[in-house]
Amino acid sequence: MSAGLASFPAGRAMPVSAQEQAPYRSPYRLRFRHPVEELSVGFDREPWNDPRLESDIPHREWYSHEVRRRLGSWGPQARQYPAAPEIHRRSREWLQDRIVLTASRWIGIPYQHHHIPNWDPPAEWPWKKVAYGRNSKGVDCSNFSSFYYNYGLGVKLDTGIRTQAERMTVRGPGGGGVMRLERIEKREYDELVKRLEPGDLLYIRNNGGRVAHVIMFLGATGESPDGTPLVIDSTGGGHVDCEGRQIPIGVHIRPFARNSWYYKSMAHAHRLVDGLSRIAEGTVAEAEEGGAEEVSETG
Repeated sequence: MSAGLASFPAGRAMPVSAQEQAPYRSPYRLRFRHPVEELSVGFDREPWNDPRLESDIPHREWYSHEVRRRLGSWGPQARQYPAAPEIHRRSREWLQDRIVLTASRWIGIPYQHHHIPNWDPPAEWPWKKVAYGRNSKGVDCSNFSSFYYNYGLGVKLDTGIRTQAERMTVRGPGGGGVMRLERIEKREYDELVKRLEPGDLLYIRNNGGRVAHVIMFLGATGESPDGTPLVIDSTGGGHVDCEGRQIPIGVHIRPFARNSWYYKSMAHAHRLVDGLSRIAEGTVAEAEEGGAEEVSETG
């Protein structure tokens, strides 16, 4: 391994059901251009180090009658995290590595229509049905992309999938200032793969032609045995890895192949990292709360 590079397996997932004989083992790896310890700065202190602080709603109230009445199956909304420590002196590669590392912390979490990944409602709580089959910890695709950008860099995106896909200005790190996003249009596969970089968000249409899903491109930070570009997302079933095995429901690394549903149904992409060096004064509307549809189409 070259100096300064960090590499580790993409993780072992929890079983999709009690009937599974063994956890899923991903054939994919993550490879960072900076030491993981450097990329993880701040994660060992509040509010990052305590899952009970994922929301501004006190943890003692997460399962209260008031939260159930007001927020229902979605549960507590994500807090606004502070900007990553010394974010304005960080390189583009560091910011890209940081956001990929952040997202990887939740590999194996199931797909659920929740705002925060560690909210784990009791069995009798209202539930928005998904293929996972029961309520549990978990997060859907657009709440996931909003959460890892928020947790990792302090940039909180809209959690409603279509609002997230169309918003071009958001609040800057820690909720201050105005940050502009870059929009990247779909193009021929090889050209698109060359254009995309780690941390780019790709928005995917459903069979009805509406944006219904979001994935994050891993680029240089993802390694596949067959060389296929990789993404990370939270989604339903139907995706197969390079060894022909079904990838479980929830947060996992998945292939972005030329003939994949991801590419064939891609609408456009957003690049956030470059906007971090150009935070303007002013205000922009607070991120709207919503969610995504569970998507199982694989094309």
